[in-house]
Amino acid sequence: QVQLVESGGGLVQPGGSLTLSCEASGGLLDWYAVAWFRRIPGKEREGVACISKVDDPTYYADPVKGRFAGSRDSAKNTVYLQMNNLMPEDPGVYYCVAVNTRDMERLCTHPGRRSGDYWGQGTQVNVTS
Repeated sequence: QVQLVESGGGLVQPGGSLTLSCEASGGLLDWYAVAWFRRIPGKEREGVACISKVDDPTYYADPVKGRFAGSRDSAKNTVYLQMNNLMPEDPGVYYCVAVNTRDMERLCTHPGRRSGDYWGQGTQVNVTS
């Protein structure tokens, strides 16, 4: 069973940056696409960035394009979400999810729970002045 642990959340001011980490154990994260979902208070869960398990482009949701960047470090069995220029609209709980799919756009636009997916516990991101 794959276990995912997110870290790196915290409190930043608008315009600040955070790097979220998603470290896997019990399985190779390279075997999965990895989605970063978030739940912003008052809103439904939404996709943020979906990182392909093959050499295909990462899909980014429109609100984070140009600001967030996903990446993998296979040697560490870890994926990252570099978040720059954080905005007051970005706070919430961020989750990483390992998914056996190759359709990144669909994954990020349908951020529901599915059988066979592996979810982390989430990490809190706060953006406040």
